[in-house]
Amino acid sequence: MRLGQKKMLEVIDLHTNYGSIEALKGINLEVYEDEIVTLIGSNGAGKSTTLSSITGIVPSASGQILFEGTDITKMKASDITKLGIGVSPEGREVFGGLSVQENLKIGAYTRKDKKEIAESFEMVYDLFPRLAERKKQSAGTLSGGEQQMLAIGRALMSKPKLLLLDEPSMGLAPNLVDLIFELIVRINKAGTTILLIEQNANMALQIADRGYVLETGKVTLSDDAKVLQANDDVRKAYLGSAE
Repeated sequence: MRLGQKKMLEVIDLHTNYGSIEALKGINLEVYEDEIVTLIGSNGAGKSTTLSSITGIVPSASGQILFEGTDITKMKASDITKLGIGVSPEGREVFGGLSVQENLKIGAYTRKDKKEIAESFEMVYDLFPRLAERKKQSAGTLSGGEQQMLAIGRALMSKPKLLLLDEPSMGLAPNLVDLIFELIVRINKAGTTILLIEQNANMALQIADRGYVLETGKVTLSDDAKVLQANDDVRKAYLGSAE
């Protein structure tokens, strides 16, 4: 957090269940304007459930979620999008039978101003030139990296204040992972706050301002990203090194 920054997202004592399984056991986290904040943890730690609870896809059992001071805990997912939260989901979930352009247009479904939507298309194609080259191509024929670009581009079409990214590097070749992370930094520098869920903890902590470590539905550590990178326990568990 930088001095004078506005608190954009606050998650307070959040509990979320899948039937009798308690997936989140009292999560607390904050995201301030203009930050990149990352959630790291192993599979099943509750990272994606946290995102699904924030976006209203999975209802929480108790606790509170505030976005710019507004309580969004019980809001519908579509209303949360209108407030300014965009999400690029795990597994990309592009519409394979639709073109790149049509997929992006779906991302702007909550918006009405045609001029502003046109400007967003221009911004996305400037950010992802490969998508501009393939705008009429079916999304299902794109490579994994291109589909990830499309998923992020589609989320940006809602003109979010806060962008939630769920495992953007999953299944990508190392050179494409580098590219995706460079683009995340560009998106952030252009004025979008980012909450990043990522199994590649090393890369995530390199670009993040702050980080939270999740283990079995609880936050076990939170600190500046550089401090977490230097933490022996974090290095041993998530960065492949305790030296």
